[in-house]
Amino acid sequence: MSKKGVIIVDYGMGNLFSVVQACKHVGLDAKISSDKEEIRNAESIILPGVGAFGGAMRQLEQLNLVEVLIDYANSNKPFLGICLGMQLLMTSSEEFGFHKGLDIVEGKVLPFSNLVDTTKNKVPQIQWNKIEVCSREAKLTENIENGAYMYFLHSFYIEPEDNNIITTLTEYGSKTYCSSFQKGNIFGTQFHPEKSSLQGLNMLSNFKKIVNNE
Repeated sequence: MSKKGVIIVDYGMGNLFSVVQACKHVGLDAKISSDKEEIRNAESIILPGVGAFGGAMRQLEQLNLVEVLIDYANSNKPFLGICLGMQLLMTSSEEFGFHKGLDIVEGKVLPFSNLVDTTKNKVPQIQWNKIEVCSREAKLTENIENGAYMYFLHSFYIEPEDNNIITTLTEYGSKTYCSSFQKGNIFGTQFHPEKSSLQGLNMLSNFKKIVNNE
């Protein structure tokens, strides 16, 4: 049986090469594409991203990928959002004004200034930080160590409406926020598993198992 694969969505905002290499390292065939039909027919997709929310949504709109991604989310096939890619899955963002998101997962993207004292805590958060696994039933966190360090780079965090979808929490400035979630076939990580050494690769290996129905 041939290996199942993943399409890494290219909309001009993300270090796609590192995601490709990490996926290939765990045995998941990976291809970068912005082609609508390739994305529709993919066995799984990853939506990565770095940069501003509003600019990212404009890029997706210009490439006519908004409806494609929403339809894919409803297909019951594995869909992983990473960093900005996770934030885009939400209903809205307050990054440099109000912006509508893909609304695949109900919730908001909020600035760290809503959560922590930014005079005492550096923003953006650029560091290795711990995750607290709060759902052992979530497939993406299977066998991931509680307290594992992951690599973060962000100024905004998500606040999902349904706390039951939260799979890990992370503390910053003595406050905790959602750093990953699972809603059915939709997964999101605020941290970068592709840049998070062994524990991050373990998480991508879990995603491969999800794709392969293992």
